[in-house]
Amino acid sequence: MDKEITPKGEDLNQMTIENDPVKDFFYFLWDLLKTGVIVFLIAFSIRYFLVQPFIVEGNSMLPNFVDQEYLLAEKISYIISQPKRGDVVIFKPPANPSQNYIKRIIGLPGETVEVSAEGVKIINTEHPNGISLGEEYIPEGTITRPLNNDDKTSTVLGDGQYFVLGDNREHSSDSREWGTLPRTNMIGRAWLTIKPLDRFGIQRRVDYSINNLKDLALRHLPAY
Repeated sequence: MDKEITPKGEDLNQMTIENDPVKDFFYFLWDLLKTGVIVFLIAFSIRYFLVQPFIVEGNSMLPNFVDQEYLLAEKISYIISQPKRGDVVIFKPPANPSQNYIKRIIGLPGETVEVSAEGVKIINTEHPNGISLGEEYIPEGTITRPLNNDDKTSTVLGDGQYFVLGDNREHSSDSREWGTLPRTNMIGRAWLTIKPLDRFGIQRRVDYSINNLKDLALRHLPAY
């Protein structure tokens, strides 16, 4: 039979545990440090891989985004898939990478984008003769024209290059001015408006459906 072993000269009923204030303090600091590191890593991961806050400055995206609008950009979409036409993106402009811009994607890699007083025309493999882009998100009667004195401009997009425009076409510094936007300059897609509160909500993605494009193609057939 096992016997209990009692420390010599000690009464178990009277044993006490002595606290060491210095040790306890360092244990507390260690736990605090570990918690801080975990919180930092979580926050860093969320900001770097998931969402990032931004404040809109200026009126280049009126009427869909207003000056001082506070929004969140989500990044996960562009990690697992490619940017889509109609997406509103936050990015660093090639000519001024210290700034953050917000614009809408109009042209995709491999396409040619023509801009004239008649609007925006997309030329790609599906529409080699070009198709006018219907943009229901800008006010009716909005004229999209080149920012220079040309009647029409044509931009060919290579791999990883996008053509972006501000919704407020008369007051926007965009691809008409500084050229194509590299995929690597994109930060994320405008996802959720936080304030002003009357604009709170998720930003709906624009759907340029095949049927819509076909309707547009028929609508812009020349009349003989």
